[in-house]
Amino acid sequence: MDPYITLLTGLGLVILGIAWLPMLLRDLPLSLPIFCVLLGLGLFITPGVGSDPDFIIQSGFIERITELVVIIALLGAGLKLDRPVGWKRWRTTWLLLAVTMPLSIAGIALIGVWTLGLSLPAAILLGAVLAPTDPVLASDIQVGPPRSGGEDEVRFSLTSEAGLNDGLAFPFTHLALAMAAASAAGSVAPGWWTVEWFLDAVLWKLAVGVAVGWAVGRFLGFLVFRLPDQARIADTREGLAALGITLVSYGVTELVHGYGFLAVFVAATTLRHTERSHDYNEALHTFSEQIEKLLMMVVLVLFGGAIAGGLLSSLTWNAALAGLAFLFVIRPVAGMIGLAGTRLPWSERTVIGLFGIRGIGSFYYLAYAVNHTELAEQHLLWSVTGFVVAVSILVHGISVTPVMNRLEARWRRREPRSVGNGADPDGVSIRSPMYELENDGGGKGEDRQPEKERVLDD
Repeated sequence: MDPYITLLTGLGLVILGIAWLPMLLRDLPLSLPIFCVLLGLGLFITPGVGSDPDFIIQSGFIERITELVVIIALLGAGLKLDRPVGWKRWRTTWLLLAVTMPLSIAGIALIGVWTLGLSLPAAILLGAVLAPTDPVLASDIQVGPPRSGGEDEVRFSLTSEAGLNDGLAFPFTHLALAMAAASAAGSVAPGWWTVEWFLDAVLWKLAVGVAVGWAVGRFLGFLVFRLPDQARIADTREGLAALGITLVSYGVTELVHGYGFLAVFVAATTLRHTERSHDYNEALHTFSEQIEKLLMMVVLVLFGGAIAGGLLSSLTWNAALAGLAFLFVIRPVAGMIGLAGTRLPWSERTVIGLFGIRGIGSFYYLAYAVNHTELAEQHLLWSVTGFVVAVSILVHGISVTPVMNRLEARWRRREPRSVGNGADPDGVSIRSPMYELENDGGGKGEDRQPEKERVLDD
């Protein structure tokens, strides 16, 4: 059997799956990622296919392909959010980022040290790898395309969190790398390396990521929507521009040493709100979603092959139990703590906490780390990460459809009581950003009226 022909056949199946499988699996408790992992597992255990993918040996390639799929997913996440950015409108998101993610990293690190015997740098790295909600694999529980409606608080929170926390996990990754370097030099005690990490990895890179992302988004928004008709990119109707927007915003930010992940999402939201009601937003989102699905399926087929090749060979019973605790104890508890100050119903807080899906972003962070420092525990880290991602794909993929169907049935039952004010009896926005928009603090009512009209137009 010719491995090249086999590879082409497998790639063809993956591409056909992009168009066909989502429709086939739409009403089933099964997801496209599960199919892809099983396809890779079956493909690479077949005799004569060729050597199995090795995420450890091929970590350089894994870093680059996962980097590409994540930044494209971040663009799509930013483009499809209808709700304007605001402190109150995005309150749930800010709480998830400021409270839930640090608590998740701390909880994972503590279990890593106490249960798995990891060094402190490796435990912090594991926390940074597993804490962020994945923007790729969480797409089944995210909001729909631009202007599609149904932007309930659960879907909105998980979409916006996934868009931002991939960039915000980077400071913790750099902290682990800086601590590992200090440990190799003979000390992990706070010193100049701590100050250098804070100034560079926290202050500078975060600020540059936000600033460059906003500036690029504004500039591209002008090119896309504001130029005269004969020169406006939007008039071309070419969704291919989405890839250019992604690469420009990411590349420019990385060139000035900022967080490109953060910049891509900020640029996408800025571009989206330059002309929120324009049809071209949908064309950009559709193209980015198609590219994202193609790359996602390739990565997950390789992941299935890596499992067949022994990616989980270093997994112990303690490590497996720790991985389950990461998914089903630490993240949900941290989510409930982070959302304790909101008026969201307990059912919605629980879903937000449980569906912090781990995935391709975790592979990127771990590959990035092992490519930038020597870690004695890297085999265990890869096994634990692979196990957590595999369980997340399986459990979340099976449960997302029935769980969201139950929530939506509950929202429909509550809608008659919320007619006229857009809120449930507890004052929480149910399906639309309108309630948040009308009740957002700051500014006079007449100043916000044009924005409200545009939301209605959307």
